[in-house]
Amino acid sequence: MENLFDDQDMTGLARSIRDGDVSAREVVEFSLRRLEERNPAVNAVVADRAEQALAEVDAGLPDGPLRGIPFLIKDLHADVAGMATSNGSRLFAGRVAERDTELVSRYRRAGLVIIGKTNTPEFGQNASTEPVLFGPTRNPRRLTHGVGGSSGGAAAAVAVGITPAAHASDGGGSIRIPASANGLVGLKPSRGRMPSEAPLSGPMAVEHAVTRSVRDTALLLDLTSGPAVGAPFGIAPPARPFVAEVGADPGTLRIGITTTLPGGEPAHPDCATVATDVGVLLEKLGHRVETATPVFHPEALGAAMQYLMSASMAVEIDRRLAELGRELRDDDLETMARVQYERCKSQSVTDLSAAYSALELTGREIGRFFTEYDLLLTPTLGAPTPELGLLDAMNLEAMWKHAGIYGALTSPFNSGGQPAISLPLGKDSSGMPLGAQLVAGHGREDLLIRVASQLEAAYPWSTATVWPPVAG
Repeated sequence: MENLFDDQDMTGLARSIRDGDVSAREVVEFSLRRLEERNPAVNAVVADRAEQALAEVDAGLPDGPLRGIPFLIKDLHADVAGMATSNGSRLFAGRVAERDTELVSRYRRAGLVIIGKTNTPEFGQNASTEPVLFGPTRNPRRLTHGVGGSSGGAAAAVAVGITPAAHASDGGGSIRIPASANGLVGLKPSRGRMPSEAPLSGPMAVEHAVTRSVRDTALLLDLTSGPAVGAPFGIAPPARPFVAEVGADPGTLRIGITTTLPGGEPAHPDCATVATDVGVLLEKLGHRVETATPVFHPEALGAAMQYLMSASMAVEIDRRLAELGRELRDDDLETMARVQYERCKSQSVTDLSAAYSALELTGREIGRFFTEYDLLLTPTLGAPTPELGLLDAMNLEAMWKHAGIYGALTSPFNSGGQPAISLPLGKDSSGMPLGAQLVAGHGREDLLIRVASQLEAAYPWSTATVWPPVAG
């Protein structure tokens, strides 16, 4: 059973269940044993529903393509009926959801079996997953290091083999950053592609998953994409299923490459080397790769994104306080969230309008790049995955000093709404995983999947489960 679980991706494991090589119950039981055995070392999963999951299997699962595959939901804005959605915050601890959100319902219809929820930084606003509420998630490749954020628990759970894939979300890099830190595939879909019920999520944040293979990413996208009823943003459906793009010939593409952060600072040499090396691989595959970067105003964008993310967080906090019938207490929020909340409360509707305007302007500026180039190649991270404690949201000075570099190359494409994918194609000088990011024009996930699968076939990465963990 161990080889069956570890040697296949989610798509292959689902086929084994359909073919009768293994039962859905055996797979879910095995995943739950892994959870009990491996989670204490990494602290990836913060709540489980073992009994309910097995009862759902015994009652009969929907006959979807992923029937019987165990799955995990990020503990941020995604509700699972009967489970708490804490958003990584002490203020929200114990708030139990009455119903599934739309994306969770789609996962269930696909046949996935939800076994628990994964750790996230408070309100998802950190590139490292170390909330006060649940404590840090540790990287199994080096337990002294983080796993990225904000979908860090999801990525660590997949890396240690608790589940073959896991739900994730991305408002500034939160799928791609942990994918890079854990040697996984992480696709941020286009604006409007996925359903979401997070407040003010439409302009920037989008949900999807972290996986071990490109075909798993494509299949999950097929099974869950499409805006929810009444969504503020929509998008044209794909011309054909995304799984049909896996292995499809992308043709000869014009690809821009940059290893410079917005504002002109160079990325860390290890990160830059990964992107440069992938550029060489793409040239060997017949593509035209040249130095180029989108032109936009990063300082204005950074201020706008920070304000918009703070505004959505402030709405959530006020709603929660109204539910509890009390004022904010000193121990409700971490230091960074408290400062953002208070700053946001002092700003005006004019400030909010200006932030939206800056976001829209950046989207137009970045969008122009993709009228000349098919793809953009960058490092996923501006610096290698840090040790735990460097990005401590209780230490405001440390956050202002260090946090910006980790999402500098991912967050611009949340503002513009372009799809972007991190692929596990490199390592830093100490041997820790580093990803390369490919970005396409809005709505062109098909192109990303073609090129990503082309790279995967020509230069396959390891999908081996990371166990036992490395102490440091």
